[in-house]
Amino acid sequence: MNPFDILVVEDEEAIAEAVSARLLNEGYRVRTVHDGLQALQAVAQQRPDLVVLDLMLPGMDGLEVCREIQKSDWIPVLMLTARTDEADKVAGLAVGADDYMTKPFSLRELAARVRAILRRMERIQRGAGAEAVTRFDLTVDPARRRVLQGERELALTPLEFEILLTLARHPGVVFAREQLMDRIWGYRDYAGGRVVDSHVARIRRKLGDEAAEPRYIRTVHGVGYSFREDGEAP
Repeated sequence: MNPFDILVVEDEEAIAEAVSARLLNEGYRVRTVHDGLQALQAVAQQRPDLVVLDLMLPGMDGLEVCREIQKSDWIPVLMLTARTDEADKVAGLAVGADDYMTKPFSLRELAARVRAILRRMERIQRGAGAEAVTRFDLTVDPARRRVLQGERELALTPLEFEILLTLARHPGVVFAREQLMDRIWGYRDYAGGRVVDSHVARIRRKLGDEAAEPRYIRTVHGVGYSFREDGEAP
C-alpha cells in the first residue's frame, strides 16, 4: 500500500470517480469531497499529503480553498481547471498551488504529476541536512527550511524555497525554465514556462526584488533565470 493520503476535491461526479479510481489503482489512500467547505474540513481532519483541487466549486471556489489551505501547514495542491485563460492558471499559482492541469486531461498524466509532486516532497525531506547557502544578505538554510534576509525571516512555500535554493547554490549559472521544471517539478511540460515564471515572480515579491534590475534573481531573456554572482552589479 502506498503510504500517501490524497484528497480529491471535485464537484463533477464522473471526474471525481475517475480521478479517485486512478489514484486508488496507483496504491494511494484517497478521500473525495465535492465542495470547498468539505475540503477545508477534510484537510483539518486528515492532513493529506496532497490535494487535487478543482478550480470551479460550488460556494467557496478553488482559489479561496487553496488560499485557506496554505494559511496553515503547507500541503501541496494540484489544481484542475476547465478554463484555458492564462489569467486563471496564474491566479491558482499565485495563491499557492504547485501545479495545474487543464480539463480534459489524461488520467495517466495526472498520476504522473501526482508522483512527481510526492517525489519532490520526499527529496525535500532527504535534503534537510544540507548546508546553508549565503548570498549577499540572504541565507537559505535547507536544514531548518528557513530563508533570512538580513534578520528578517521570509515565508516561502517549499516549492518557492526549492527554486531559490537551486538558483542560490549556483550563482551565475543560467537555468532554462525547462531545466528548473525537470530539477524541481520532476518533469518537463510544454506550458511549464508559465508555471516557473509565476513562482519566480512570487519569490521576487517576497524578496522585494521586483525592480527593473533585480538584486538577486536576474532574468536571462528567452532562456530562464540565474542568481547574481557576488560582486556582480545589479
